[in-house]
Amino acid sequence: MPVASAWFDAPPLGARAHGLTFIFLTRYISTMESTFAVIAEPSRRAILSLLASSEQTVGDIEEALNLSQPSVSKHLRVLREAGFVESRVDAQRRVYRIRPEPLAEIDAWLAPFRRFWSAHVDALERHLDQIDPVPCRKEKKR
Repeated sequence: MPVASAWFDAPPLGARAHGLTFIFLTRYISTMESTFAVIAEPSRRAILSLLASSEQTVGDIEEALNLSQPSVSKHLRVLREAGFVESRVDAQRRVYRIRPEPLAEIDAWLAPFRRFWSAHVDALERHLDQIDPVPCRKEKKR
């Protein structure tokens, strides 16, 4: 009688010795998918942008983004559960701050892809420099 598991349902990767690698990659991919799903929401990205500059309360975020308190609280809960933010209690309010670890994971995942766009950005910069060199500044006459 066959055992139902991700290993047996998955396409073969070669030898069975690669089973742990497959399990790791499957978990890693699903983690990255859920990470990207969390930051796919524009309001959550806006909240992360605010928190990148400083700690914020729910009220601060409401005011800055013109969102309702229930909406801000919902997005902060998702971000907290995904590990993007953490909070501390300050009197009767919660102050939220960003946690860089999940963003570092995204940065690490993007690293192999940077070579694709960095070469193009460098080429664009060289091209722009050739067609419109930076003019020398002339001092103003008084």
